[in-house]
Amino acid sequence: MSKKVVVLGSINVDTTYHVERFPQPGETISAKSKSSAPGGKGANQAVAAARSGAKTAFIGAVGSDSEGQYMLEALKDNGIDVHHVTIDKYHGTGTAAVTLDAEGQNDIMIYGGANKAMTPDMVDDIDDVLDDADFLISQFETPQEVALAAFKKAKEHNVTTILNPAPAHEIIPDLLKVTDVIAPNESECALLTGIPVTDEDSMMKSAEYFQKQGVKHLLITLGSKGVFYATPNDHGLVPAFKVHAVDTTAAGDTFIGALSSQLEDDLSNVADALVYAQRASSLTVQEMGAMPSIPTADKVKAALAEK
Repeated sequence: MSKKVVVLGSINVDTTYHVERFPQPGETISAKSKSSAPGGKGANQAVAAARSGAKTAFIGAVGSDSEGQYMLEALKDNGIDVHHVTIDKYHGTGTAAVTLDAEGQNDIMIYGGANKAMTPDMVDDIDDVLDDADFLISQFETPQEVALAAFKKAKEHNVTTILNPAPAHEIIPDLLKVTDVIAPNESECALLTGIPVTDEDSMMKSAEYFQKQGVKHLLITLGSKGVFYATPNDHGLVPAFKVHAVDTTAAGDTFIGALSSQLEDDLSNVADALVYAQRASSLTVQEMGAMPSIPTADKVKAALAEK
Protein backbone atom coordinates (compact mmCIF):
# COMPACT_ATOMS: atom_id res chain seq x y z
CA MET A 1 0.00 0.00 0.00
CA SER A 2 1.28 3.46 -0.86
CA LYS A 3 2.49 5.65 1.97
CA LYS A 4 0.72 8.93 2.67
CA VAL A 5 3.18 11.75 3.22
CA VAL A 6 2.38 15.31 4.28
CA VAL A 7 5.07 17.95 3.78
CA LEU A 8 5.08 21.31 5.55
CA GLY A 9 7.64 23.59 4.03
CA SER A 10 8.96 26.09 1.56
CA ILE A 11 7.96 26.80 -2.00
CA ASN A 12 10.48 28.71 -4.14
CA VAL A 13 11.10 29.54 -7.74
CA ASP A 14 14.80 28.71 -8.29
CA THR A 15 16.93 30.73 -10.71
CA THR A 16 20.26 29.04 -11.37
CA TYR A 17 23.33 30.83 -12.69
CA HIS A 18 25.86 28.47 -14.27
CA VAL A 19 29.45 29.60 -13.73
CA GLU A 20 32.91 28.12 -14.19
CA ARG A 21 33.84 29.02 -10.61
CA PHE A 22 32.44 31.01 -7.70
CA PRO A 23 33.38 34.72 -7.62
CA GLN A 24 35.78 36.10 -5.03
CA PRO A 25 34.54 38.91 -2.72
CA GLY A 26 34.12 42.07 -4.78
CA GLU A 27 34.65 40.23 -8.08
CA THR A 28 32.23 40.28 -11.02
CA ILE A 29 32.17 37.24 -13.30
CA SER A 30 30.03 36.18 -16.25
CA ALA A 31 27.50 33.35 -16.03
CA LYS A 32 27.59 30.82 -18.86
CA SER A 33 23.82 30.41 -18.75
CA LYS A 34 20.74 30.94 -16.58
CA SER A 35 17.68 28.76 -15.97
CA SER A 36 14.57 28.90 -13.77
CA ALA A 37 12.65 25.98 -12.28
CA PRO A 38 10.26 25.17 -9.42
CA GLY A 39 11.99 24.42 -6.12
CA GLY A 40 12.18 25.06 -2.38
CA LYS A 41 13.17 22.40 0.15
CA GLY A 42 9.58 21.59 1.05
CA ALA A 43 8.32 21.46 -2.52
CA ASN A 44 11.30 19.34 -3.63
CA GLN A 45 10.72 16.85 -0.82
CA ALA A 46 7.03 16.59 -1.64
CA VAL A 47 7.78 15.97 -5.32
CA ALA A 48 10.38 13.34 -4.41
CA ALA A 49 7.83 11.53 -2.24
CA ALA A 50 5.14 11.75 -4.91
CA ARG A 51 7.40 10.56 -7.74
CA SER A 52 8.35 7.57 -5.61
CA GLY A 53 4.73 6.58 -5.26
CA ALA A 54 3.59 8.23 -2.03
CA LYS A 55 0.19 9.90 -1.81
CA THR A 56 1.39 13.40 -0.98
CA ALA A 57 -0.16 16.58 0.46
CA PHE A 58 1.50 19.94 0.96
CA ILE A 59 1.16 22.64 3.62
CA GLY A 60 2.74 25.98 2.73
CA ALA A 61 2.25 29.45 1.31
CA VAL A 62 2.81 31.33 -1.93
CA GLY A 63 2.24 34.93 -2.96
CA SER A 64 -0.68 36.12 -5.05
CA ASP A 65 1.68 36.52 -7.99
CA SER A 66 2.57 34.69 -11.18
CA GLU A 67 5.36 32.77 -9.43
CA GLY A 68 2.84 31.46 -6.89
CA GLN A 69 0.48 30.25 -9.59
CA TYR A 70 3.43 28.66 -11.39
CA MET A 71 4.43 26.76 -8.24
CA LEU A 72 0.89 25.59 -7.49
CA GLU A 73 0.62 24.17 -11.00
CA ALA A 74 4.02 22.49 -10.64
CA LEU A 75 2.90 20.75 -7.44
CA LYS A 76 -0.47 19.73 -8.91
CA ASP A 77 1.28 18.39 -12.02
CA ASN A 78 3.07 15.96 -9.70
CA GLY A 79 -0.21 14.79 -8.17
CA ILE A 80 0.27 16.70 -4.91
CA ASP A 81 -2.73 17.88 -2.88
CA VAL A 82 -2.38 21.67 -2.51
CA HIS A 83 -5.61 22.44 -0.62
CA HIS A 84 -3.55 23.58 2.37
CA VAL A 85 -1.30 25.97 0.45
CA THR A 86 -2.23 29.50 1.53
CA ILE A 87 -2.28 32.41 -0.93
CA ASP A 88 -0.53 35.31 0.83
CA LYS A 89 -1.70 38.72 -0.42
CA TYR A 90 1.02 40.64 1.41
CA HIS A 91 4.22 38.70 0.68
CA GLY A 92 5.66 37.44 -2.59
CA THR A 93 6.36 33.82 -3.47
CA GLY A 94 9.73 32.62 -2.21
CA THR A 95 12.64 32.72 -4.62
CA ALA A 96 16.15 31.30 -4.64
CA ALA A 97 19.23 32.41 -6.57
CA VAL A 98 21.53 29.43 -7.12
CA THR A 99 25.13 29.75 -8.31
CA LEU A 100 26.35 26.44 -9.73
CA ASP A 101 30.00 25.86 -10.59
CA ALA A 102 31.62 23.46 -13.08
CA GLU A 103 32.19 20.85 -10.32
CA GLY A 104 28.49 20.66 -9.48
CA GLN A 105 28.76 22.54 -6.18
CA ASN A 106 26.36 25.35 -5.38
CA ASP A 107 25.80 28.48 -3.34
CA ILE A 108 22.20 29.49 -2.67
CA MET A 109 20.62 32.81 -1.63
CA ILE A 110 16.97 32.64 -0.58
CA TYR A 111 14.21 35.23 -0.31
CA GLY A 112 11.71 33.67 2.08
CA GLY A 113 8.66 35.79 1.21
CA ALA A 114 5.41 33.95 1.92
CA ASN A 115 7.37 31.00 3.35
CA LYS A 116 8.79 33.06 6.21
CA ALA A 117 5.46 34.83 6.78
CA MET A 118 3.67 31.60 7.71
CA THR A 119 2.04 31.56 11.15
CA PRO A 120 0.93 28.70 13.44
CA ASP A 121 -2.76 29.39 12.84
CA MET A 122 -2.24 28.28 9.23
CA VAL A 123 -2.13 24.67 10.45
CA ASP A 124 -5.28 24.87 12.58
CA ASP A 125 -7.34 23.00 9.98
CA ILE A 126 -4.96 20.30 8.74
CA ASP A 127 -6.63 17.41 10.59
CA ASP A 128 -8.13 16.13 7.34
CA VAL A 129 -4.72 15.46 5.74
CA LEU A 130 -3.31 13.98 8.95
CA ASP A 131 -6.20 11.55 9.50
CA ASP A 132 -4.63 8.73 7.48
CA ALA A 133 -1.08 10.06 7.03
CA ASP A 134 2.03 8.02 7.73
CA PHE A 135 4.57 10.86 7.91
CA LEU A 136 4.71 14.61 8.38
CA ILE A 137 7.95 16.24 7.19
CA SER A 138 9.19 19.76 7.86
CA GLN A 139 12.38 21.81 7.38
CA PHE A 140 13.65 25.23 8.46
CA GLU A 141 12.81 27.39 5.42
CA THR A 142 9.49 28.08 7.17
CA PRO A 143 9.16 29.22 10.83
CA GLN A 144 9.82 26.61 13.51
CA GLU A 145 6.72 27.74 15.40
CA VAL A 146 4.60 26.53 12.48
CA ALA A 147 6.40 23.17 12.42
CA LEU A 148 5.85 22.85 16.17
CA ALA A 149 2.10 23.46 15.85
CA ALA A 150 1.86 20.98 12.98
CA PHE A 151 3.96 18.31 14.73
CA LYS A 152 1.78 18.58 17.83
CA LYS A 153 -1.27 17.92 15.67
CA ALA A 154 0.55 15.02 13.99
CA LYS A 155 1.10 13.40 17.38
CA GLU A 156 -2.65 13.62 18.05
CA HIS A 157 -3.14 11.57 14.87
CA ASN A 158 -0.29 9.09 15.60
CA VAL A 159 1.65 10.38 12.58
CA THR A 160 5.43 9.86 12.52
CA THR A 161 7.25 13.20 12.31
CA ILE A 162 10.46 13.79 10.35
CA LEU A 163 12.49 16.97 10.89
CA ASN A 164 15.10 18.00 8.32
CA PRO A 165 16.86 20.83 10.24
CA ALA A 166 18.11 22.72 7.20
CA PRO A 167 19.26 25.41 7.03
CA ALA A 168 20.53 24.65 10.56
CA HIS A 169 19.39 26.93 13.38
CA GLU A 170 18.99 26.54 17.11
CA ILE A 171 15.92 24.36 17.55
CA ILE A 172 12.96 25.16 19.77
CA PRO A 173 13.24 22.49 22.53
CA ASP A 174 9.53 21.70 22.37
CA LEU A 175 9.87 20.88 18.66
CA LEU A 176 12.36 18.12 19.41
CA LYS A 177 9.93 16.64 21.94
CA VAL A 178 7.44 15.95 19.14
CA THR A 179 10.03 14.87 16.53
CA ASP A 180 10.40 11.14 15.86
CA VAL A 181 13.17 11.29 13.25
CA ILE A 182 15.78 14.04 12.78
CA ALA A 183 17.81 14.05 9.57
CA PRO A 184 20.64 16.60 9.43
CA ASN A 185 23.77 16.46 7.31
CA GLU A 186 27.10 16.21 9.12
CA SER A 187 27.72 19.96 9.38
CA GLU A 188 24.15 20.62 10.56
CA CYS A 189 24.46 17.83 13.10
CA ALA A 190 27.70 19.29 14.49
CA LEU A 191 26.19 22.77 14.69
CA LEU A 192 23.10 21.53 16.53
CA THR A 193 24.87 19.22 19.00
CA GLY A 194 28.29 20.84 19.40
CA ILE A 195 29.81 17.44 18.59
CA PRO A 196 32.04 17.35 15.46
CA VAL A 197 31.09 14.42 13.22
CA THR A 198 34.35 12.54 12.76
CA ASP A 199 33.72 8.84 13.36
CA GLU A 200 31.17 6.30 14.57
CA ASP A 201 31.73 7.20 18.20
CA SER A 202 30.97 10.88 17.58
CA MET A 203 27.84 9.96 15.62
CA MET A 204 26.62 7.71 18.44
CA LYS A 205 27.21 10.58 20.87
CA SER A 206 25.11 12.78 18.58
CA ALA A 207 22.36 10.14 18.65
CA GLU A 208 22.49 10.11 22.46
CA TYR A 209 22.25 13.91 22.49
CA PHE A 210 19.08 13.89 20.41
CA GLN A 211 17.59 10.98 22.35
CA LYS A 212 17.94 13.03 25.54
CA GLN A 213 15.97 15.80 23.80
CA GLY A 214 13.21 13.35 22.91
CA VAL A 215 14.18 12.31 19.37
CA LYS A 216 14.52 8.54 19.13
CA HIS A 217 15.88 8.23 15.59
CA LEU A 218 18.84 10.01 13.97
CA LEU A 219 19.89 9.96 10.33
CA ILE A 220 23.09 11.83 9.38
CA THR A 221 23.73 12.28 5.67
CA LEU A 222 27.47 12.15 5.02
CA GLY A 223 27.68 13.02 1.32
CA SER A 224 29.92 10.61 -0.56
CA LYS A 225 30.41 8.52 2.61
CA GLY A 226 26.73 7.54 2.84
CA VAL A 227 24.20 7.82 5.68
CA PHE A 228 24.59 6.93 9.35
CA TYR A 229 21.48 5.82 11.20
CA ALA A 230 20.80 5.24 14.87
CA THR A 231 17.57 3.93 16.38
CA PRO A 232 16.92 2.70 19.93
CA ASN A 233 17.65 -0.84 18.72
CA ASP A 234 20.22 -0.52 15.95
CA HIS A 235 22.75 1.66 14.17
CA GLY A 236 24.85 1.46 11.04
CA LEU A 237 26.23 3.12 7.94
CA VAL A 238 24.61 2.76 4.51
CA PRO A 239 27.20 3.51 1.80
CA ALA A 240 26.58 6.07 -0.91
CA PHE A 241 26.41 5.23 -4.61
CA LYS A 242 29.43 6.45 -6.57
CA VAL A 243 28.37 8.80 -9.38
CA HIS A 244 29.61 11.93 -11.14
CA ALA A 245 27.65 14.85 -9.72
CA VAL A 246 26.77 17.74 -12.02
CA ASP A 247 24.28 19.56 -9.74
CA THR A 248 23.82 18.79 -6.02
CA THR A 249 21.01 21.32 -5.46
CA ALA A 250 18.17 18.94 -4.58
CA ALA A 251 20.18 15.92 -3.42
CA GLY A 252 19.20 16.16 0.25
CA ASP A 253 15.57 16.94 -0.54
CA THR A 254 15.30 13.96 -2.86
CA PHE A 255 16.78 11.78 -0.12
CA ILE A 256 14.18 12.88 2.47
CA GLY A 257 11.18 12.62 0.15
CA ALA A 258 12.19 9.29 -1.36
CA LEU A 259 12.92 7.89 2.11
CA SER A 260 9.45 8.78 3.36
CA SER A 261 7.86 6.91 0.46
CA GLN A 262 9.54 3.65 1.52
CA LEU A 263 9.95 3.84 5.28
CA GLU A 264 7.73 1.88 7.66
CA ASP A 265 6.18 3.94 10.46
CA ASP A 266 8.25 2.12 13.10
CA LEU A 267 11.47 2.40 11.00
CA SER A 268 11.79 -1.39 11.01
CA ASN A 269 13.07 -1.30 7.41
CA VAL A 270 15.32 1.71 7.83
CA ALA A 271 18.40 0.19 6.18
CA ASP A 272 16.52 -0.87 3.03
CA ALA A 273 14.68 2.46 2.84
CA LEU A 274 18.00 4.30 3.12
CA VAL A 275 19.42 2.33 0.19
CA TYR A 276 16.45 3.39 -1.94
CA ALA A 277 16.74 7.01 -0.82
CA GLN A 278 20.47 7.05 -1.49
CA ARG A 279 19.92 5.70 -4.99
CA ALA A 280 17.25 8.30 -5.69
CA SER A 281 19.58 11.05 -4.51
CA SER A 282 22.42 9.70 -6.66
CA LEU A 283 20.22 10.02 -9.74
CA THR A 284 19.22 13.59 -8.85
CA VAL A 285 22.80 14.87 -8.73
CA GLN A 286 23.50 13.55 -12.23
CA GLU A 287 20.91 15.92 -13.74
CA MET A 288 20.64 19.71 -13.87
CA GLY A 289 18.07 21.64 -11.86
CA ALA A 290 16.30 20.96 -8.57
CA MET A 291 12.78 19.67 -9.07
CA PRO A 292 13.29 18.63 -12.73
CA SER A 293 16.10 16.24 -11.68
CA ILE A 294 14.09 14.28 -9.09
CA PRO A 295 13.60 10.69 -10.33
CA THR A 296 10.49 8.53 -10.46
CA ALA A 297 10.18 5.21 -8.65
CA ASP A 298 10.68 3.34 -11.93
CA LYS A 299 14.00 5.08 -12.53
CA VAL A 300 15.18 4.42 -9.00
CA LYS A 301 14.22 0.75 -9.12
CA ALA A 302 15.90 0.33 -12.51
CA ALA A 303 19.09 1.91 -11.14
CA LEU A 304 18.98 -0.33 -8.08
CA ALA A 305 18.65 -3.37 -10.31
CA GLU A 306 21.80 -2.31 -12.16
CA LYS A 307 23.78 -1.95 -8.91
